[in-house]
Formats: sequence, structure tokens, C-alpha cells
Amino acid sequence: MSRFDAVIDRRGTNSVKWDDVERIFGEPDILPLWVADMDFSCPPEVVEAVVKRAQHPIYGYPGKPKALFEAAKGWIRRRFGYDLKTEWMTAVPGVVPAIRMAIMAFTKPGDKVVIQPPIYPPFFSTVEDLGRRLVKNPLKVENGRYVMDFDDLKRKIDERTKMILLCSPHNPVGRVWTKDELLELGEIAIRHDLIVVSDEIHSDLVYEKGAHTPFYALSESLADRCITFISGSKTFNLAGLFSSIAIAKNPKIMRAFKTAVSQAGLEHINLFGIEAMTAAYHHGDAWLDELNVYLKENAEHIKRFLSERVPEVKMTMPEATYLAWLDFRELGLDSRKLRNFLIREAKLGLNNGYDFGEEGEGFMRLNFGCPRSILDEALERLETAVHRLRVENVR
Repeated sequence: MSRFDAVIDRRGTNSVKWDDVERIFGEPDILPLWVADMDFSCPPEVVEAVVKRAQHPIYGYPGKPKALFEAAKGWIRRRFGYDLKTEWMTAVPGVVPAIRMAIMAFTKPGDKVVIQPPIYPPFFSTVEDLGRRLVKNPLKVENGRYVMDFDDLKRKIDERTKMILLCSPHNPVGRVWTKDELLELGEIAIRHDLIVVSDEIHSDLVYEKGAHTPFYALSESLADRCITFISGSKTFNLAGLFSSIAIAKNPKIMRAFKTAVSQAGLEHINLFGIEAMTAAYHHGDAWLDELNVYLKENAEHIKRFLSERVPEVKMTMPEATYLAWLDFRELGLDSRKLRNFLIREAKLGLNNGYDFGEEGEGFMRLNFGCPRSILDEALERLETAVHRLRVENVR
């Protein structure tokens, strides 16, 4: 039995995923598979590190210890074969705030920022909230696989375009971009003098070890025009500790970013997040290897179940993350009706695909970072609900 099979009750722990179900979905008996945290315990070394620090009774302002960056440096060397320098790193409270700070540091109101929908919703809201203009470069599907549309991107870039927001690996479609894809994107960035902001928060959750290429590792010229964000939050289930790392080799980029962070009052990170990430980056390799096997098996289990028992719902097999991008379009329901169907008939709480852009109409995102038994319950609820819908349609 895998350690990830253990069911841990999170109700009553101030978990937005479990304790806010009725507020978010309008009904109390919903099985929540939405917000992107996992229902697995953290690595034991992480728990030990947090407990040890908690035993000291003073929780004052923390600094940014070199030990954290040394741990991240070692992690990146072991996982991705790249040698960073600790001076290329700084700490930030989260990847979404970091993206916001990067937009403020490297663009001006009215400038254009490229995103590639369907995409994590804050990519839309952050750009627009700051008075920048979105350039939507939708992904396209070729041979059943999402790919970047470079021809479309080249047509849409003009002199006001200043930045590309890259999601690597991609949320929600689960693509791990190949080195060649990233290089082609990078060539466009160089040609048009664009800054690349690479959200690599899911970079550890890749099923084929070594398949992910950090954007800064592509070439010297691309490392000089990018800033990358990583975190232990998704990898080790530390989202509530609000701690992430920004990586920029170019000192001008790092200085401008730090200035924006300081001006926003975001230069401090969570005391316990520092301890947790340091321990995770030192001791989390074996735990993560086991997790990625379990996640891949969960993804394969969903795909097999749908193919055999709910063929109306399609799933492209992800290459990373614990997020399934499910295609419900054969049910013939619009976005609102689909959400209501899943809540009222299947009693499932998923993420509405339309929130990821109009390209997500008819899709839902399902979080399978949970024990197999919970996933089975969700899939069986879905099967029962779709069966009832079939019967009603025949009538």
C-alpha cells in the first residue's frame, strides 16, 4: 500500500478546499476536487522541520537565509542538471504575487502581455488589473495534444508587446514543453525584445524525470531576458506557507524585480515556509519520485475509467501536474449548465473550464492529487450522473 493511499480527514482544519465547500458550490455534500493542493501529508522531514521551529516560542520576522537558496540550488542541480548561483535567487510570498511584481517591474500601463489560454485564471486578471493589455495566443490541438501556435503568436506581436507569461509545465492542460518548443518561443522573444516570465511552479511534478527544461537553462541569451518562479507549494503540499523563489541570472532584471517587490511590501516570506522548503529541497527526492509515480497512475486510472465507462467525457493524458483537463462537450451543456450538472447531479466540485478562457468552454479541471479511493468515489459519482443524463435524453 502506498503512503499516498492513506485518507486524511482535512475537515475542520481551515481548508478552503474542504471547509468552504458549501460557500463555494452552494451545497454541503460536494466532493471537492478543485483548488490545487493535495490531500497527501507532507514529507516527514518537512513536518519535523516545521515542528522543531514551532517549538521555539518566538515567531518574529525572518530573514532570507542562504541555507534556503543553497537547498534550492542543490535541488535544481539534482533534478534538472543545472548549476545556479545563489545570487540569482530571491524569495517571494507566492508565484501569483511574483507574476504581478514582474508585470509592474518590466511593463507600463498600456503595454501588451502575451498569455496562452486555456490558462490559469490569474494570468488574465493580473494583467488586466494592472492596466496592461492581454494578447491571447491560444494553444491549439494537434494529433490530440496541445501545442503552442507560433504562427498566431508572430502575427499578434507588435511594438507595444513587452512580455510573455509562460506556464511551464502548463496549467491546466498538463503539457511539459519540449526543449525545441521552448527554444522556438525564446527565438521569438529575442527577435521582438520580450521579457519571458516563466511560471514553473509545477516543474517538479513531471512524470518523466528530466523531461522539464527550465527556461533559464536553454541558453545564455534567454537566461538574460527571463525571470522564473518556483516553489515547494505544489510539489510538497506547502501552499498554506506562502513561500516561493524567483530566479533571474540578469542582475538588471533581478534589481528591478526586487525593487517592485519592496515597493509592494512583499519582501518577507513565511517563517515556517522557509523551514519547510529548506527541508523539502534537502530531503524530498525519494518522496517526490514516489509521488510522481502515484500521480501518473491516478491520471492513467481516470483516462481508463472514462474510456471504458463514461466515453462522453474525454481526457488528454497530462505529462505533469495533478490536474486533469476534462472535455465534457459531448454532453451538449453550456458552461453554466455543466457546472450545475456536476454540482447537483454528480455532487462534484471541479474548476469551471471557462474560467481558464473561452477556449475552456465545455471543459472542467479535476484535481487528482488525492488517494485512489477518493478518486474512485468521484469517478463513480460522475458515471452515475452521466448515466441518468443519458436516460433522460433518450426520453
